[in-house]
Amino acid sequence: MESVKGKKVLLVGATGGIGRRAAALLRQSGADLFLTGRKANALSELATELSIPALQTALVDLQDPSSLECLSTSFFSVFPQIDVLVNASGIGIIKPLEQLEEDDFRRTLEVNLTAPFVLMKKFLPSMKQAGKGLVIHIPGVLGKVPMAGAAAYSASKYGLVGMIQSLREECKRTQVRFTLLYLGGVDSPFWDGIDLRVQRDKMIVAEEAAKAIWFLCQQPASGVVSEMVLQPFNHQAI
Repeated sequence: MESVKGKKVLLVGATGGIGRRAAALLRQSGADLFLTGRKANALSELATELSIPALQTALVDLQDPSSLECLSTSFFSVFPQIDVLVNASGIGIIKPLEQLEEDDFRRTLEVNLTAPFVLMKKFLPSMKQAGKGLVIHIPGVLGKVPMAGAAAYSASKYGLVGMIQSLREECKRTQVRFTLLYLGGVDSPFWDGIDLRVQRDKMIVAEEAAKAIWFLCQQPASGVVSEMVLQPFNHQAI
């Protein structure tokens, strides 16, 4: 495995249930982190907890392209290059079609698909220029196997998968690597606002999901884990 010590790692969505745990693991392993989040207090607390300078953090609104533009400027004003980009952000709106509003659909696409596209536009060129790098996105299992009520969410995640697979082809003559992490049923705040009968005590704990990200950040230089699937046996109530 390749060490993350000293690597410049951008972690988008660092203040989420999975993101903050992944940040701690990467920091403990010596990664040089740049963290983003959408809540100032949570981001400041995490940076203080991990002894990360304020200059290596950025408030980001994934529905605002200008916010991602500012992120790019802030990141490259601190680090000359990017080694690893981990996108642990996203939203989930799970509703049957009759209850799903057009605004729900658009917002889901903006956060889960358009924002990752802009991230790639802003950070992939640096990796291409260096001829190496690692990009990790988390489409979740609903980006592989859909379920009822997930029309908007699955549309966004299937789109994300297709985009990354296409970019992988664009970068096939470089050492830029792409990994898709299909997480399913993680007990995190993601489920707090979702009206769906699930058994959260049977879900993957957030710490284990974070360990999967930490592991993927240490892939061997001679190969790539193109995708990983991590899900519980079953978490839907009968």
